[in-house]
Amino acid sequence: MVRAYVELTKPRIIELLLTTTVPAMILAAGGWPGTWLVTATLIGGTLSAGGANTINQVIDADIDRVMRRTRSRPLPTDRISPRNALLFGAALGVAGFGWLLVTVNVPAAILATLALLFYVFIYTLLLKRSSAQNIVIGGAAGAVPALVGWAAVTEGLDPAAWVLFAIIFFWTPPHFWALSIRYRDDYAAADVPMLPVVVGTARTLDHILAYGVVLVGVSFLLIPTGVVGLPYTITAAVLGAAVIGASLWLRSHAEQAIRYFLASNVYLAALFAAMAVDGLF
Repeated sequence: MVRAYVELTKPRIIELLLTTTVPAMILAAGGWPGTWLVTATLIGGTLSAGGANTINQVIDADIDRVMRRTRSRPLPTDRISPRNALLFGAALGVAGFGWLLVTVNVPAAILATLALLFYVFIYTLLLKRSSAQNIVIGGAAGAVPALVGWAAVTEGLDPAAWVLFAIIFFWTPPHFWALSIRYRDDYAAADVPMLPVVVGTARTLDHILAYGVVLVGVSFLLIPTGVVGLPYTITAAVLGAAVIGASLWLRSHAEQAIRYFLASNVYLAALFAAMAVDGLF
C-alpha cells in the first residue's frame, strides 16, 4: 500500500524537477547556499510536486485506464481509491506550502503552491483534453522549481532565475512530444489532443526541431547575466549541438522517439549540473 502511494507522486518526475532546484540555489547564492536550506527546499518541493502529480492522476484516471503506458498505475488498478488519492494529494500540497513557509520563506512557499495549482487547474483540467498546445502552456509548471530554488536563497527573482525558467519551459514541449510520438496511438485512443495526434508525426518533428533551436539559444542567455562562466558556456555549446543534431536525426528515425525522450532528460540534467559546477568552482 505504501508503495502505491509513492507511485502516485511520480518519483522519477520529481527527481528531474529537483535537479533543477539545487543548481538554481547555487547560482543564486554564488556558492553553496547551506545544507539545511537546500534540504528544506527539496523537502518542500518534493511535497508540492508529489501533491500535484497525485491530484493529476485522480483527474486523469479515466485516461490512464485506456493508455497502455499508464494502466498499471495505482488508480486504474484499484489499489487506491480516488477519494483517498485526492486527500493524499491535497495533504501533500498543504504540507509542502506549510513546510516551505516555516523552514524557507514566503516567496518559495507561494511559488511552489502556484505551480501545483497551475498544473492541476490550467494543464490538467483546462488544457490537456482541449488543446494541442497543452504541454506548451501547461509545461510552465515544471519550470517553477528553478524559481522556487532561487527565491529560497534571495527571497526574490532576478533575471537569471527567469532564464532558468525559460530553459525548462522550452525544453518541456519537445521532450514530451517525443514521448507522445512513441505513444501516439494511446493518446488517440484516450482522445487526448497531443500534437502528434492532431497534426501528425512529421509536423511534430518540425516543432521539435524548432523548439530545440530556441532552447539552445535560450541556454546562452544565462551567460550575460554573469552567474556562469566558461565551463557552463562550453557545456551549453556541446549540449546544444547535440540537441540540434538529435532533433535532425529524429526526423528520419521517428520510431526511435523514446531514445530522444530519454536523451533529453540527460541534456537537462547535464546542463544544470554544469551550472552547479560553475557556481561552486
